Amino acid sequence: MHLTIDNSLPHDWPRATLIGRVWRPGAIAGPAVVVIRDGRVLDCTAQFATVSELLNRPEPLAAVRAATGTDLGSVEALLANSGGERDDSRPSLLAPIDLQVIKAAGVTFAASMIERVIEEKAAGDASQAERIRALVQEVIGDNLRDLIPGSPQAMRLKQVLIEQRMWSQYLEVGIGPDAEIFTKAPVLAAVGSGSAVGVHPGSHWNNPEPEVVLAVDSRGRIHGATLGNDVNLRDFEGRSALLLSKAKDNNASCALGPFIRLFDEHFRLDQVRECEVALRVQGEDGYVLQGHSSMAQISRDPEDLAGQALNHNHQYPDGFVLFLGTLFAPTEDRDQPGQGFTHKEGDLVSIHSPGLGGLHNRVTGSHQAPPWTFGVAALMRNLARRGYL
Repeated sequence: MHLTIDNSLPHDWPRATLIGRVWRPGAIAGPAVVVIRDGRVLDCTAQFATVSELLNRPEPLAAVRAATGTDLGSVEALLANSGGERDDSRPSLLAPIDLQVIKAAGVTFAASMIERVIEEKAAGDASQAERIRALVQEVIGDNLRDLIPGSPQAMRLKQVLIEQRMWSQYLEVGIGPDAEIFTKAPVLAAVGSGSAVGVHPGSHWNNPEPEVVLAVDSRGRIHGATLGNDVNLRDFEGRSALLLSKAKDNNASCALGPFIRLFDEHFRLDQVRECEVALRVQGEDGYVLQGHSSMAQISRDPEDLAGQALNHNHQYPDGFVLFLGTLFAPTEDRDQPGQGFTHKEGDLVSIHSPGLGGLHNRVTGSHQAPPWTFGVAALMRNLARRGYL
């Protein structure tokens, strides 16, 4: 897995405002908040000990542009040391967030919403999915794209589907007034680009979910975006919605990165609304899957989703990031007819969007990925030892 400027950074990266985190080795090793400037990686941890602190500043963009720091080398060298075998004496990428809560919005695209209905009706059995897919398409069709969630038209459709015995909890959050907002992973549990991503060993029907992820501060201000892989276990969630946390939150099952691109004069929320996200899965067996997700087809606006996550009913003092959902739901068979797609050990998953760069991870079992041991207490002790608290 080779990370390079071409496959990892935005197409216009020299003018992009990029922030992130790296593991900095040394006598007292630890995570460093970094800014990419003129192709160099600047350690700015002395000015903002965490990315959360930076994004909660009154003007994060101005703070980044005024920041000074220790030069850790070229961004090219950082990327090269973050894929495959790593030299522990040199910096390597981490997920670009720290104290932010990792939230996700589900069922935000019509096509993936239909696939969730199929999962539920199939009770997690991939062999039944094709038959049920045809039935669901016959009743629902693919004309939900322009339907406004919570609108009178949506409520009339709900009544029709109830009468047809095709109503589903996934349709409730897909076309109803309330979005599905859930916690994807604990604070500090996400992995960065170049790291292994974990799939539960008990799952036999699963897939990557390529998504745009918003970076939001404690006041609900959206400051930028990054890429994410919301690894999903279709069989677990299909058996029961109450297994959502087990389907979503496993060791190394959340990948983010490579960097957060802050909004500035070159990149704004409107660019996020139009993002095209490409996915490529390449297996060690020679199998290749390609797909895409277009943010232009999302059924709820990103600002609405962020507002449904943080409001008078729920606050996040350290801010949060929000997966916006995906249009991508693979249906083609990988091995046996009717079994659909599922990951295999060693799959290389690459998620790319021109304005955000590329996120690359290799699939392993969640029981085989490096265990998550660096939590909030460890971060606080580490920053204190290094004199940043």
